Amino acid sequence: MVAEATAKRVTRRRVRTRANLLDAAFAVFAAKGFGRVSIEEVCEAAGYSRGAFYSNFGSLDELFFALYRDRAELIADQVAGAFALDGPDLDVPAAVDRVTDVLLLDLDWLLVKTDFLVHAARDPAVAQTLLDHRARLRGAIADRLTRARGHTQLPAVLGDIDGAARAVIAAYDGVTTQLLLDKDAERARSWLKQLLTALLTDGSDTPA
Repeated sequence: MVAEATAKRVTRRRVRTRANLLDAAFAVFAAKGFGRVSIEEVCEAAGYSRGAFYSNFGSLDELFFALYRDRAELIADQVAGAFALDGPDLDVPAAVDRVTDVLLLDLDWLLVKTDFLVHAARDPAVAQTLLDHRARLRGAIADRLTRARGHTQLPAVLGDIDGAARAVIAAYDGVTTQLLLDKDAERARSWLKQLLTALLTDGSDTPA
């Protein structure tokens, strides 16, 4: 019993240490860029030793992947949750409003994400990690649109459900690229609403 309680305390402490390292790394990556950050800087920002780092991550790359995975899964969950509230009869404008209201449009995250994209473009193994996470996000969108089929007609120009899901992600990518440059989050959110509504309807519900 004592050993079990001790193991639980160790597990909780390790989970907390891992979370603190990820939070510290996020702040340092956003401020300096992934390629300019050392393990020592992450440890210093988190208040831990290198030993604590290596007990949770094998390398800075591994930490970076974990950070990206956590944020990518958060976004996929946000999209899936917002689309799930309508039942089978998908109200596209209302669903788009919900998605864009909750969707993570954070400049620091976009800086880190862009670093990851550049890193992935030069390393096929890293690129596959990124492709896997993008596929999960696309799958969450496609799943919701599939369940709405028969109740909601998507524009024929998008082709199939997967094409519609890809178009949604492309719109998000384009808007967030602009956000990185002009730093106007409210404008980005408004423009994303217009784009997604136009993409997923015949255009008659697009805001003026």
